[in-house]
Order: sequence, then structure tokens, then C-alpha cells
Amino acid sequence: MLGYENLESYYKTNFALMHHHKYSLSDLENMIPWERYIYISLLKAHIAQVEQQMRDQASIRQNKRN
Repeated sequence: MLGYENLESYYKTNFALMHHHKYSLSDLENMIPWERYIYISLLKAHIAQVEQQMRDQASIRQNKRN
């Protein structure tokens, strides 16, 4: 059920996925542990890419001001 997560981490992750990324609790609970791991890994990669794009854009704006 929990794979590599402890119980607290499991609930925090579920909350974040439901609140910020609009997963339903039933979707999360019905995932096979390796499936959940893959989706979370893909989501982390996507978030890192978006954050990098935001840093790049901020850097471009900063360079234009100077």
C-alpha cells in the first residue's frame, strides 16, 4: 500500500495531489504502488521544469532591466 512512504508522508502527498493537482481520493487510493510512484515522479519532473522556466524568465527580465 505505502511503498516507500511512511503514513504521514502518504497523507500529506494525497492532500497535495487532491488540493493542488485535482486528483480524487478514490483515484489515489486505487493506484497500484508502482503506478503512484510513476505519477508522482512525473509530477515532480513537471514541477521542476515549470520552476526552471520561471527562473529563466525572471533572469531574462532582470537582464533586460540592467
